[in-house]
Amino acid sequence: MADIEDSVRGSRIVIGEGSVVDSFVKIKPVGGSGDVIIGRFSYVNSGTVIYSGNGVRIGDHVAIAANCTLAPVNHEYQRRDLLITEQGFGPSKGGIIIEDDVWIGAGVVILDGAVIRQGCVVGAGSIVRSELPAYSISVGNPASPIDYRK
Repeated sequence: MADIEDSVRGSRIVIGEGSVVDSFVKIKPVGGSGDVIIGRFSYVNSGTVIYSGNGVRIGDHVAIAANCTLAPVNHEYQRRDLLITEQGFGPSKGGIIIEDDVWIGAGVVILDGAVIRQGCVVGAGSIVRSELPAYSISVGNPASPIDYRK
């Protein structure tokens, strides 16, 4: 019962061996021509929305909890003579990369340019828009992750 839309721009959606995309997940190719690649043995829980935008790469053995949003795209908004909906999309900040063995908590928002390195735990309700170092935990404030496996 997942809703995986076809791309009109040639974006690929690849779901690796043993991975599960739960009911009520939405994968929507929009905002660019990036691919959505989900590695092996990963789990995307219900209510999560993944936009293709500038690309999403999810590694192996990644757990994404319910109601997360992955949005690797940016709207333009600077011009006052045009409605925001008429301004289109801005340049890429690199898409979204989630490396192997990562746990994303419920309600997390991951934005264009985010890189979540191997072994990270991202606490429920966090917003990630930059890089999180390997084996760190981020709760609410991605600018101050804590290395929890030292």
